[in-house]
Amino acid sequence: MDVGQIAGLIAAIAFAILAGFLIYPLIRLGKLFDQLAQTIKQAGDHVVPTLDESTSTVTQLNQTLTDVNRISAAASTTAGNLGALTDLYGSMLGKPVIKAAAFLYALRKTISSFLSGGRNSAESKPAAAKKANDGQGNEGSTR
Repeated sequence: MDVGQIAGLIAAIAFAILAGFLIYPLIRLGKLFDQLAQTIKQAGDHVVPTLDESTSTVTQLNQTLTDVNRISAAASTTAGNLGALTDLYGSMLGKPVIKAAAFLYALRKTISSFLSGGRNSAESKPAAAKKANDGQGNEGSTR
């Protein structure tokens, strides 16, 4: 063996050792890719049922929102009807109740004036005359 063959043998052994050291990380990298592929497959298997479930959830939510819209529309209609009914009762009962109250007030004043013997009406006349004073000394006079 000459020097060139020994150098070639040393280079071949060094290359074999280097290849041996590089095989281990490559094997680990291959296992990592296998695990990554398995994880992606499992994720894909779990995504489909999740999407189906979320679709059914969204459908149920839309149905619930439709029901809420119906209820709010019914409540709005009821509020409008109640307002109209209140206006109707106010117009039908308000004026007669006011007239009845005015009649009862006049009746009470008349009865109290009658029972007091007319004293309240006599006492109220000077007060009415004082109210007619126009500030120029013309108390109750007309021109």
